[in-house]
Amino acid sequence: MSQLRIGCSGWVYKDWTGPFYPPGTKDRARLEYYASRFDTAEINASFYRLPSEAMVAGWAERAPAGFLFAWKVSRFITHNKKLKDCADSVDLVFGRMAPLGDKLGPSLIQLPPQLRRDDERLAAFLKLLPKGRHTVEFRHPSWYEPAVLRLLADFDVALCISDHHHAPAPWELTASFAYVRGHGPGGRYYGRYPDAALADWAAHIAGWRAAGRDVYAYFDNDIKSAAPLDALALKARLA
Repeated sequence: MSQLRIGCSGWVYKDWTGPFYPPGTKDRARLEYYASRFDTAEINASFYRLPSEAMVAGWAERAPAGFLFAWKVSRFITHNKKLKDCADSVDLVFGRMAPLGDKLGPSLIQLPPQLRRDDERLAAFLKLLPKGRHTVEFRHPSWYEPAVLRLLADFDVALCISDHHHAPAPWELTASFAYVRGHGPGGRYYGRYPDAALADWAAHIAGWRAAGRDVYAYFDNDIKSAAPLDALALKARLA
């Protein structure tokens, strides 16, 4: 049976207290509570700086068995180096996350909106990736061409099906698994999804699972607890 993972992009948001976290929940206890409701989360911190070994070990220790962390690849690789001349950085960043062990999920490679289609650059980067599951979130619409999708498929790398306002992605599969990100209605990080939108998500996910594909789905509309509430609603639809 294919697996379905539904969660949020991060879990440390103070305005989630009340609608999601019980009042008085300490920052360090948020992951434990979050993991009582969801079995996966995206790690955002790894995008902004290299996590310390102690930080990675702490995530692994506090998350229960069976929990899975997807994680964002460092912006040094994606936004500073723009995927070029970054072999050493790839080794360092992916090596730092490896101690998550069986709790290590897909890597999320989020490209900057200024980076336009460059098939040669993308192919050279994909060759650097270690064994595992990876997804690419494009932020410029020039990437959404059949040749680029075929390139991702050649490496079994998933097109991140994202509704970000810079470049909403088509509902296209390029890998043996599917990866979906919701940035909020209009793709701007806030607002609850209407029932019709969640029904559309659920229909796509059910179809992919029926075809034997694992599915990872994350909500990034973190403002005012929209993300966990939408994630719970989607879980209920697919229960």
